[in-house]
Amino acid sequence: TLSSQEEEQQQQQQPPEPNSSPTSSGNSPQIAITMTDVAHELGALRLIVDSPLSSKVALFNNVTKTHMLSQSVNPFSESQGERGMQRLKISKEEYGRPKAGSLTEYRGKKANIQVYQEMLELCTVISDEGQPVSKKEPELRVIMFGELFNIYTHINDKLVGLMLRARKHELIQFEGEMLFQRRDDHVPVFLLKPISQIREILVGKQTEIRRSLSPNPQPTGML
Repeated sequence: TLSSQEEEQQQQQQPPEPNSSPTSSGNSPQIAITMTDVAHELGALRLIVDSPLSSKVALFNNVTKTHMLSQSVNPFSESQGERGMQRLKISKEEYGRPKAGSLTEYRGKKANIQVYQEMLELCTVISDEGQPVSKKEPELRVIMFGELFNIYTHINDKLVGLMLRARKHELIQFEGEMLFQRRDDHVPVFLLKPISQIREILVGKQTEIRRSLSPNPQPTGML
């Protein structure tokens, strides 16, 4: 009896053996929760990268970079300071002219083609309505400014400006820097070349400009 009681007391005094199952069962939910959070965060990052918002951000960054580059060569910009400012390299041929391939250049060349056409119309009117300068040169014509003004203003209201351009190209000649209606009605306007030669010159200039037109002009900021 004593021995059995002593054995029971010894068993009660011995500490219980550690059980690994509760610990292992307690850690497994934590690991599962951690892996779920990681997968959720990776999915959120993947959603941000692949979303339309990322493309908009990239487009905004490109526009910002382009603007900063343009401001770095702008002498009136203070965004980059003197260190960031670059000097433009412009040759004598490019000075005062729009950038090649730009919409500005395209519009200017189209305007020049129209001006040459109007100059040809002016010289044609002088040739058709004017009188021969002499019998030796019947193709050279002369007309009074008043008569020319009355005829040509029904065609174009920029007569004096076209006359100045035609004189600059040595197609016509008249006295004075500027002619005015009524005051200069009796001033003769001379055609310096035959109309066939004038047509050949002006049409040749138009053809040359058309050949130099850019097929796909772009805004200056995009070049």
